[in-house]
Amino acid sequence: MQRYLDARVRADLKKKMVILTGPRQVGKTTLSRQLLTEFKDAQYLNYDVPEHRGVLESRTWNKKAGLLVFDEIHKMSQWKPWLKGVFDGRAAGQLLLVTGSARMDTFRQTGESLAGRYYKLRLHPISVREWCEQTGATPEDAVTHLLKRGGFPEPCLADTDEEADRWRTGYFSGLVREDVLEFSRLQEITTMRLFAELLRSRVGSPLSLASMGRDLAISPNTLKKYLDILEALFIVFTVRPWHRNIARATLQAPKVYFYDTGLVRGDAGVRFENFMACSLLKHVEWQQDALGKEVGLHYIRTKDGAEVDFALSQGDILTDLVECKLTDARPHGALARFAGEWPHARASQVLRDLSHAMDTGRLEIREAAGWLRALSA
Repeated sequence: MQRYLDARVRADLKKKMVILTGPRQVGKTTLSRQLLTEFKDAQYLNYDVPEHRGVLESRTWNKKAGLLVFDEIHKMSQWKPWLKGVFDGRAAGQLLLVTGSARMDTFRQTGESLAGRYYKLRLHPISVREWCEQTGATPEDAVTHLLKRGGFPEPCLADTDEEADRWRTGYFSGLVREDVLEFSRLQEITTMRLFAELLRSRVGSPLSLASMGRDLAISPNTLKKYLDILEALFIVFTVRPWHRNIARATLQAPKVYFYDTGLVRGDAGVRFENFMACSLLKHVEWQQDALGKEVGLHYIRTKDGAEVDFALSQGDILTDLVECKLTDARPHGALARFAGEWPHARASQVLRDLSHAMDTGRLEIREAAGWLRALSA
């Protein structure tokens, strides 16, 4: 299956090194291997494979390779200066693609800067737009399928629901058991797994690490570290409240969502909100990575309890207010209120099921299928 980043990766490789990150099993290796077939003597080397590790550390790969793909090299000590040296000393015309399933700028901050040498791209699970373009499905069928299977390629393309469920069970346990060890200690795995399990039932609500810390008898600072690790491994992502003062927004409680909607524990409304969050994050990060736009994803909540699920910004300006519902087409009070406070922002109430679109004042009430299909990625 072709992915939405294929053409962008090809174009960017002609200009700079490309660093491609994203959740494990989201399709990075498949994308890379498809590219390998297009270049003479191309070579793929994974730091997790002992034989490949030796080649990487001794730099004995094929110097005539038209394309080199390095996977998981962020696990190498001092990988940044190593990669800088490789890029600066590569053969003329040789292209370099680096992939990894952990955010390569989150941990291991030491080393020389790679500034000016690379483009950063983040690969996301399959979205409504991508599924429609690749399969010819209608937007409604795409939403139904993705809510059931999630957007990771293997369960999404599986022949049966049982195969998808088996993949998900192994995926989550493997992430917590194996990948977390890259950033944590063995004795923390049990606590980390319990924390991750608790997050599955707290999707969409402002997260109180202090409250969870009391429940788990763990300090909030430790839970903050665990949350950072789960984010670095692309297991969860956080959405923080909108505020022009970024430092102030950072201090307020984030909301947590899973990259795989299938991991969410909750009713249909909570799963739909997680699905919307994933779709909006992909939309935002495509614009950041591929178009260079200064856009962001947030939520809005005031001291009096008024809340809107999501808000999009460009620079310090709110561009969109988004409230998601399953079937309730009655104008959402907080959405209407904030639409009045930010008159230049598009206000959308997006429903999973809606018989027909309507406008009420400044509110656009729309069905999710068509609304999601219109996102940029």
